[in-house]
Amino acid sequence: MERHLCAILAADIVGYSRLMEADETGVLTRQKAHLSEFLLPTIERHHGRIVKLMGDGILVEFSSAVEAVSCAVEVQREMPLREATQPEASRIQYRIGINLGDVVIEDDDIFGTGVNIAARLEQAAEPGGICISGTVYDQLSALPGLKFSSLGEIEVKNIERPVRAYSTILSSDMTAPVPRPRRRRIATLVGGLILLMTLTSSGWFFWSQRAAGPNATRQTYGESVDDRPSIAVLPFTNLSGEEQEDYFSDGMTEDLITDLSKVSGLLVLARNTTFAYKDEPTDIRQVGRELGVHYVVEGSVRRVGARVRINAQLIDASTGGHIWAERYDRDMTDVLELQDEVVKKIVAELAITLKPDEAERLAEPKQVDPEAYDLLLRGLEQFRRFSPDTNRTAREYFERALSIDPDFARAEADLALTYAMDSEQLWTQEPHIASRKARTHAERARDLDPNLAQVYFAFSLVHRNLGDMEASIAASEHAVELDPNYADGYATLASSLAYAGRVEDSFAAIEHAVKLNPIRAFFYVWIEGLAHYVAGEYEKAAERFERVLRANPEFTAAHRMLAATYIELGRVADAEWAAHEVMATAPNFRVALDAQITNFTDPEIKKRYLAALRQAGLP
Repeated sequence: MERHLCAILAADIVGYSRLMEADETGVLTRQKAHLSEFLLPTIERHHGRIVKLMGDGILVEFSSAVEAVSCAVEVQREMPLREATQPEASRIQYRIGINLGDVVIEDDDIFGTGVNIAARLEQAAEPGGICISGTVYDQLSALPGLKFSSLGEIEVKNIERPVRAYSTILSSDMTAPVPRPRRRRIATLVGGLILLMTLTSSGWFFWSQRAAGPNATRQTYGESVDDRPSIAVLPFTNLSGEEQEDYFSDGMTEDLITDLSKVSGLLVLARNTTFAYKDEPTDIRQVGRELGVHYVVEGSVRRVGARVRINAQLIDASTGGHIWAERYDRDMTDVLELQDEVVKKIVAELAITLKPDEAERLAEPKQVDPEAYDLLLRGLEQFRRFSPDTNRTAREYFERALSIDPDFARAEADLALTYAMDSEQLWTQEPHIASRKARTHAERARDLDPNLAQVYFAFSLVHRNLGDMEASIAASEHAVELDPNYADGYATLASSLAYAGRVEDSFAAIEHAVKLNPIRAFFYVWIEGLAHYVAGEYEKAAERFERVLRANPEFTAAHRMLAATYIELGRVADAEWAAHEVMATAPNFRVALDAQITNFTDPEIKKRYLAALRQAGLP
């Protein structure tokens, strides 16, 4: 019996019995047309797998919560248009419920609490609306244009614990929250079998040593067996009594992941993957099997005024038995030292041998201004949403943190990243000025803490935007040397390798990132598209960029790469659409500005790319 984590979408027709009684033939004919012409192609485009087709409903599984919600949004926006010619009382409307949870697979069907919750949420949705669980909501930072209202914790039938739920109603006249590529003609599907996007094969990747000899000028990236103890840190539960305090417990969890990942003797999964389990009842042994880890850390955070209480426990995922557990009550000023204590305990219990620099780092006394730390966590929550507005908001939080604590290296490094993002995404009319500001803040962060991996992540973006690809690659390599489990560090390395024309190394690096972060971030997919573009594999590149934009329609870099890719494919009308979306997300865009920050090492590729943008109609 197989189990896995997935997003489950349950939908049914509102008032089906009433509609059938009034016009059985008409309803069946229209519903069949909706399925073949619209619903099945839409599910396919969002990489869903149809589990069941029923007379009045459908059950679909997705590997991504973002894809499930994007699919639901498209369905609920388009259905009023498809039914517009029908009398209001006769229109087919759907309710949709979506949950992210563990399911049991048997004979191609899925069962379990995760499915039951999705079905109950569908019943709680308004006609034409979508109701999602809290676990799905927490994955939606990549859909900044979509607004859900909280329903609080609702009781659902046959589920012991209340479920945190959110709802929205969409209509055809709303501004599209998920802009998507122009529809291509899709043949009518035969049956309901849809291919589920598969995860990449198991196995862990390491950097091989630079080859010896005078001609050794390239580092290669290859497959290797990893026998380090592997560990996943699940999101700590917020016990503060206020949902808006989630950013704090989430931030504490992320900091613990970051601190553990700096221990070279451990293999630590990234935040994006472990946060898929947020607010889900978890069987630790099942988590261990799903994520392929030996150990799991879980706990809770309660903040009251200037005090913070943390409960943490280390569990053997193979048996579910506790190896170590501790409760800490501290002042907020001691929160960084508290995190180091937890890391030390885990390292000691697992008998990990620390390198001298790792032991020295953990021995250093650390304190942080509690208000500055709080502002940092608020800023990171905004920064991860990846849009022009949230990037500016994040910058304001980091600047406020630095006004309180001018020596806060992490805030300085993250401030550098906001300027680097402005430059890379062309969210500014002066990308080189933004890059220089990013470099200034990165240099100051390095002076404050030369061992902070995020500093070199920022330097990698800065050097790339300023045209020094070798320096960009070197900065990324140094970031992952400092933090061997830094998934995003491997990802930015992969993008610089792609720009440099080292496509095979780029694919190996992004695959390494995915192994550390199996529930991949949307920009990992963008990097895959970039590598395919450099390799001249334009169909594959276009598919990746389209997928990125379904996850985050404000990611300007994907729009402009897609415009150039469509030109290479001879799809001029689609390229013109993509160019329109570039201008919608970055009104200041000019090809001349892009030429400053898009630095393909191969001059012929850069020349073709810029010519394609002009042919697509970009100014």
